[in-house]
Amino acid sequence: MSTYQDTLDYLYAKLPMYNRIGAAAIKNNLDNTLAICEYLGNPEKKYPSIHIAGTNGKGSSSHMLASIFQAAGYKTGLYTSPHLYDFRERIKVNGQMCPERFVTEFTNKVKPIIEKIEPSFFEITVGMAFEYFAQEQCDIAIIETGLGGRLDSTNVIQPILSLITNIGWDHMALLGNTLPAIATEKAGIIKKYTPIVISEVIDETKSVFEQTASKLDAPIYFAEDFLQFKSFTNHWTTAHFEYDQISVDCDLPGKYQYKNIRGVLQSIHLLKSMGWKLDEASIQKGLTQIKSSTGLMGRWECLQESPKLFIDVAHNEHGMHALLEQLATLEYQQLHIITGMVKDKDVDAVLGLLPKDAQFYFSNAHIPRAMPAIEVAAKAKAIGISGSVFENVNEAIIAANKNAHPNDLIIVMGSIFLVAEVNR
Repeated sequence: MSTYQDTLDYLYAKLPMYNRIGAAAIKNNLDNTLAICEYLGNPEKKYPSIHIAGTNGKGSSSHMLASIFQAAGYKTGLYTSPHLYDFRERIKVNGQMCPERFVTEFTNKVKPIIEKIEPSFFEITVGMAFEYFAQEQCDIAIIETGLGGRLDSTNVIQPILSLITNIGWDHMALLGNTLPAIATEKAGIIKKYTPIVISEVIDETKSVFEQTASKLDAPIYFAEDFLQFKSFTNHWTTAHFEYDQISVDCDLPGKYQYKNIRGVLQSIHLLKSMGWKLDEASIQKGLTQIKSSTGLMGRWECLQESPKLFIDVAHNEHGMHALLEQLATLEYQQLHIITGMVKDKDVDAVLGLLPKDAQFYFSNAHIPRAMPAIEVAAKAKAIGISGSVFENVNEAIIAANKNAHPNDLIIVMGSIFLVAEVNR
């Protein structure tokens, strides 16, 4: 393959991809990832890493940690998924996406093993990230799980610290139908003797983490035992978070971020005790410039001022509660919700949470996993929510802008893939 586009076409066509086809793309063991790592000479062992899992908040927490390490002067690798606009968003060093040339060269290099073991798209991208961070001689790599933990392709690393943000209802078909079952999968990232931080804990899952950590002699830290949250002030695109021992400003202003920040601050405290130089100034600077220093998009992101237009990748019940909590801290006239869902989410549960006094616009992403907008609209109508259906999310935005007063609020949410089709 000679061009970047050829390479992407090959990867997308050749490898089963969860974004497009759902559960059929998931392999239920780590064999392929281990084989790819071995083929590459185990690049994941060439730098220290931090491993992050959780139902919601793992993306925000990963970017927070990366931004703080960057502010402290460390060369920082960051692996996250899925991407919104460009495949290379998954693999960054100091906020810069890996070059197109690297993607092509890497794919050519691993083509023999792709043909031999037929890995998934995710398995290959994990190997690609590990290789890039090694080539770039990163000081640290922040590695976010794709789905679950125990059988996630990223779970071949031996991190210096693991972080689990929270447990909620998502991917039940793959992870289990009870919160303890889902927690057991996420707890699969806990490693022997390696500190584990839990950002948010609930009664049903606490014992799962305690038992797993105990078996592995892993010191466990529930962040809320160390930092008490006091208050939150929302400034639309930034927010002030007050704890009993520290206060910080953050450019991810969702109120729900207080739990993620708490987990990150507890992680930083432990990393400092290991000798990492992460001073107060780096923490403050890192948290105020997450978007600019890491390139994070789609987390309560403002695209337009009047009427205000935000995009947010909240797409499950837990994420929806967090978004509603955010809305309760803001003043606006009328709410306009542009939404679309994918088939394998609990669509009824998410729709049931939405404020019925909003104006609704239904659309869908153009991927096989997307639920047709007309179906979402029918499900919504059954619970007393009516709205218009649009072929394309950008047409829905045009319609909302026409209907909206300057003091109204428009939100695009419900599916990462719908948000990815918003024309920036």
